[in-house]
Amino acid sequence: MGVDGHAGSGKSTFAGRLAEALGGAPVLHLDDLACHDELFSWTGRLREQVIEPLARAGTAHYTPYDWRERRFTAPRPLPPAPVVVVEGVGAGRRALRPHLAHLLWMEMPPAQAWARGRERDGAEQREFWAGWVRAERRHFAEDPSRPYADLLVRQVAQGYDMLPGPASDGRNLTHGDGPPAVW
Repeated sequence: MGVDGHAGSGKSTFAGRLAEALGGAPVLHLDDLACHDELFSWTGRLREQVIEPLARAGTAHYTPYDWRERRFTAPRPLPPAPVVVVEGVGAGRRALRPHLAHLLWMEMPPAQAWARGRERDGAEQREFWAGWVRAERRHFAEDPSRPYADLLVRQVAQGYDMLPGPASDGRNLTHGDGPPAVW
């Protein structure tokens, strides 16, 4: 299951809550596969280190990137599970959609999400954010995810509203209804 949206839109927090609601499903953060030099060129690493091992019902071992040290670190295991939540900008990209049971899009205007992200990351990441916004715009222009989302997720005061996405079958879910039984 993929959780995509603009940087700062709340994907990591939502993915953690979703994973908990799914009985402790593992969460893979795509920030662990991207790096300064390859903000969106991590598809091969994801396929080789995660998708292929999990497809064989084996434990995946991926090498997370340390954004402060600017290097990849020791491999981390990701055990096979009935559901793995993959979250991050680009989780719904064209190359990944065939591997996703569902795609959720965090519905937040880009400027609002980016402002939240800048506030979260502080002055230390100011220069990075200037380049990030350009890269994210280019990514979504070339490979949009939102049109393929099954659900649009909006953060509200007491949780989340889930609305049918552009690719949904029309069911309307809210934070009180919970996910359909097939998830």
